[in-house]
Amino acid sequence: MAEQRLSIRRRRLSAELKRVRQDAGMTVEDVAAATEWSVGKISNIETGVRQFPTVMEIKGLLDTYGVTEDRRREAILDLTRQARERGWWSKYSDVFTDEFPEFEAEATSIHTYELARIPGLPQTAGYVELLMRASLYRSNIDIERAIETRRQRQTVLERPSAPDLWAVIDEAALRRFQPAETVFRDQVQHLVDVAEADNTVTLQVLPFASGMHAALQGPFVLMHFAENVNPVVYLETDTDGLYLEEEEVDRYRKVFDHVRTSARHPEASIQMLKAML
Repeated sequence: MAEQRLSIRRRRLSAELKRVRQDAGMTVEDVAAATEWSVGKISNIETGVRQFPTVMEIKGLLDTYGVTEDRRREAILDLTRQARERGWWSKYSDVFTDEFPEFEAEATSIHTYELARIPGLPQTAGYVELLMRASLYRSNIDIERAIETRRQRQTVLERPSAPDLWAVIDEAALRRFQPAETVFRDQVQHLVDVAEADNTVTLQVLPFASGMHAALQGPFVLMHFAENVNPVVYLETDTDGLYLEEEEVDRYRKVFDHVRTSARHPEASIQMLKAML
């Protein structure tokens, strides 16, 4: 069973609750005494062990902390409500093994390296179908749901507050499906279109000629978030996703810096993609 992981909104709520408590100059023990709740309950709400506190509970904490400013109170209460909501991806538990789409949707920047596949956000429907069939999915319903969820994920790039996407794609990911000519041309042309049309998207190709590089261990996604939420590295597996944090994030920042230095410059990468067509 996949480990239950705090959503980004729940992490933001935890950070905000800790901040207002500290602003009030109170310890967890002080809050427990003032509310007549247990220390464990206060701690669980603040750390996220208790994932879905009620609006009334948070109102009680804000009263205890002396938070009276309407805008700040409402912002925290809205975050409480949002943390309890389930995203669109919850309807696709047969497609997603965890809540990666929620992390992706809340990110302010996404840095990704792909060794054998095109990154998910700029994938075409034809490429998704090819990928799914190669991954032993034979049902047309499964493939249609995968295409549908990919389109849903891609809407993050259409928002006014779209995350900055920087993708380094190994040449192997491009050459591997080249025999599927129609899919290949459509997908590569889409990469060119995305790179040329959207200034929040940066694409680089890491050619075979670059030789050995720091990311040979495999693909990864590095995501940064707003409002005091720590960055996360995501590693995908066949059955689940692995999330890395803290000092491991620094390691992957260095790896990404290395691979984007080894890759073709963005303009040269676009020219390389056009040459493939």
